[in-house]
Amino acid sequence: MPSPSPRGTYQVISQALRERIAAGSYPDGLPSEADIGREFGVARTTVRRALHSLEESGDIKTVAGVGRKVSGDTGAAPYEQIMTDLLKQIRKGELPAGTRLPSEAALGEKYGVSRGTVRRAVRELETAGHVEARHGVGRFVSSSS
Repeated sequence: MPSPSPRGTYQVISQALRERIAAGSYPDGLPSEADIGREFGVARTTVRRALHSLEESGDIKTVAGVGRKVSGDTGAAPYEQIMTDLLKQIRKGELPAGTRLPSEAALGEKYGVSRGTVRRAVRELETAGHVEARHGVGRFVSSSS
């Protein structure tokens, strides 16, 4: 990092990241806090402060389950993508009322995500009334969908 100062180091980092964002260097999202810290030779708290500055200015956003993305990206959280896909299948009749949903493990494998991510998607569908759980049996498409 060029001539770091004890104060304002996070501003130097946020400006460097902002320039990289403008140049299109992060199409798949920003590197991890640890990677940024190693690159600039600073503590994670300094990196977090720089990232917070970028979030406040609207240059980046944090997407649950994904990480920090450039604000122009339209990436939805993985659980939202799963919810949308399952809801689309329910509405098209591919998953009619009374049909048992695949297991969390099977859905996780299909979508390439953890069981926790699948669990959140299914729980959201349950809360909205599209899916109902039967203890010890599984989750089923609700008849009110």
